[in-house]
Amino acid sequence: MSAESFTLACSTCANNFAEGGGNAAGLAILFLLGVIVPVMVAIGFFMVRIARREQAALDPEFRDDIPVQNSQESLS
Repeated sequence: MSAESFTLACSTCANNFAEGGGNAAGLAILFLLGVIVPVMVAIGFFMVRIARREQAALDPEFRDDIPVQNSQESLS
């Protein structure tokens, strides 16, 4: 074993990489990222979509609008 293999992986993984299975681990990580990232993006998209629809459909009587101060009013 070389010093490089210890800095890149534990001894079990380093032995597997030496036997030629190094691409499989990298491709597995890439595949999982390819699955997880779109799912997380879709969840975020739908959360924002639901929040916007809820805000648009909310009765104005029940809104908690925070008054916005103009910069001119706060200076005087």
